[in-house]
Amino acid sequence: MSGHPTLNFWQIWNMCFGFMGIQFGFALQNANVSRIFQTLGADYNNMTILWLAAPVTGLIVQPIVGYYSDKTWGSLGRRRPYFLYGAIAASMALLVMPNSPTLWIAAGTLWVLDASINIAMEPFRAFVGDMLPPSQRGLGYALQSFFIGVGSVVASALPWIMSNAFDVSSTAAAGVIPDSVAYAFYIGALFFLGAVLWTVFTTDEYSPEQLLAFQTQHEKIPKPTTGQPSRSRLEAAWYLKLGILCLFLGFIATGLVGYYIEALDRNLFIMTVGLSVFGLLQIVAGFLKHRGLGEHGFAQAMDDLFTMPAAMRKLAVVQFFSWFPFFVMWSSTTLAVTSFHYGTSDTTSAAYNSGADWVGILFSIYNATAVLAAIAIPLMGRYLSLKQIHMTNLCLGGAGYVSFVFIQDPHWLVIPMIGVGFAWASILSIPYALLSTSLPYQKMGLYMGIFNFFIVLPQILAASILTFLVERFFSGEPIYALVIGGCSLFLAGALTLRVESPTANESNA
Repeated sequence: MSGHPTLNFWQIWNMCFGFMGIQFGFALQNANVSRIFQTLGADYNNMTILWLAAPVTGLIVQPIVGYYSDKTWGSLGRRRPYFLYGAIAASMALLVMPNSPTLWIAAGTLWVLDASINIAMEPFRAFVGDMLPPSQRGLGYALQSFFIGVGSVVASALPWIMSNAFDVSSTAAAGVIPDSVAYAFYIGALFFLGAVLWTVFTTDEYSPEQLLAFQTQHEKIPKPTTGQPSRSRLEAAWYLKLGILCLFLGFIATGLVGYYIEALDRNLFIMTVGLSVFGLLQIVAGFLKHRGLGEHGFAQAMDDLFTMPAAMRKLAVVQFFSWFPFFVMWSSTTLAVTSFHYGTSDTTSAAYNSGADWVGILFSIYNATAVLAAIAIPLMGRYLSLKQIHMTNLCLGGAGYVSFVFIQDPHWLVIPMIGVGFAWASILSIPYALLSTSLPYQKMGLYMGIFNFFIVLPQILAASILTFLVERFFSGEPIYALVIGGCSLFLAGALTLRVESPTANESNA
């Protein structure tokens, strides 16, 4: 076996096509869930809390799916079962979401929808590492970004298309989700499942024996270390100490917040409870290590989290500050644009629904730009290093976010969304291209799942503190949430300079 076979363009196209369907569902969620929540009675003070479902489910689901997909092999292969079953569940949730009769049913449906999307999405990142040689992975991730952009453009604009091209009503009585939104979700459900089925039935995966043979061509397989039991007991003690400390601090902080900061207890309460939960997870990991179960499940995931490759650690910090502003945008743009640019928060008014539809168009603009940027990034690579490209694109996105507060005419918001589109395309491709060659094949799915911690953790942070920051420092004006997001992208761009391009042999298996 001479290493990974080189695939032709259409083979790579087929293996990435399903990602367009996944992004169809993801874009419908991002562009419309705030509108659905607000229609059902939510206000800005609890909007970010309701959105917390998305990052929390990602934090739990992605590393678990990554770990088990590394070890799965059946009639459908290694990763494809997760694509298929996740797509079926997500499509069902898309059908339910626009028919939610109450706010809390919609919030619960978001949990199911996001968990299902994560089940389908996470293995797709590892799928590229499984199927392509290192020389083609940049193309694979760029093509994924292309499909993400195409799917998002159409999905984000669907309510506007339903209303303006097919004369479907975009307004409804108080507490009723407009037909234009409902029909968009129905179409999205069908397309999500259909696109994933295309990849499932057109792409055959390599067997575990073939993947092991490919691995020997690219990296050294580490030999088992001796003295593992004593090392495990030592690590178990550290996990237990750290866990007990975090649990103790979390309980103390929760009590102090609830007693002294009554007006802010909801947001800070989530942060302090999160610290307690982290401590509890550490204690569980320590117990498993002490019982000699450290090579399986959660304990192994915690090991790999703290011993990730150097390139992955630096990229993780960049990812953290890159994804924070996108959660801000998804949860706050509808409220920001309708209140700041259209002057209303009345969900039954024509002005509000016109503004909400325009937000869908703005989301389509940044995703359409991402499609073009995904094509441009390989061309930019002839003149700039990957990290220079990433830094430039992140700064373009930061400038786009900040400019929202200076633009009065909502039609001109198209211009800053172009910068956001370049940042989005870069975030979806370059970190994975830099990362994939530093990861061992036998842990590709697990490490990709762990890497996604640094996508969901900033979203949890945003859900915890965003309302507090806007209320305390910006008089509750949602438009300034986008300014905070822009500053985060500038910081991510600066941190990109710390990242070193990994080599094919850098690994921490």
